[in-house]
Amino acid sequence: MQTLITDFYTAFKNMDAEAMVSCYDDNVVFEDPAFGILLGERAKNMWRMLITSQKGKEFIITFQEVKESDAKASATWEAKYTFSKTSRKVHNIITAQFEIADGKIIKHSDHFDLHRWAGQAMGWTGTLLGWTGFFKKKLHKQTNNLLDRYLAKNS
Repeated sequence: MQTLITDFYTAFKNMDAEAMVSCYDDNVVFEDPAFGILLGERAKNMWRMLITSQKGKEFIITFQEVKESDAKASATWEAKYTFSKTSRKVHNIITAQFEIADGKIIKHSDHFDLHRWAGQAMGWTGTLLGWTGFFKKKLHKQTNNLLDRYLAKNS
């Protein structure tokens, strides 16, 4: 199980979306503060979109503290990148929780401080609004619209 999570993040670090999504079960449930809940192929395609959008850019992934217990695992990972809309530097620290069955990830939940991220990515506007439900709802709509456009273009 620890190998599966290490393989997932090594693929992420190497910008290999197909190796990442091969770690997921076809019916995976993914959740994070930016996208909300994504299911199955939509979750897989979120990673494909992210990798495609960051290729050739300064995008640094590190991970540590991969732990396992029964059919669960966890890890801490960090992303350092430039947020494209504002050209602001972001250093996001994420705690991930996983559930595993039959050698595949069936549930993946990423947790990070959305308010902190919003302040880094969007400056004072993010600092002012990043903690609100309004901001989270708007962010989910924007990220899922990006994913819809990616899927329309790549299907």
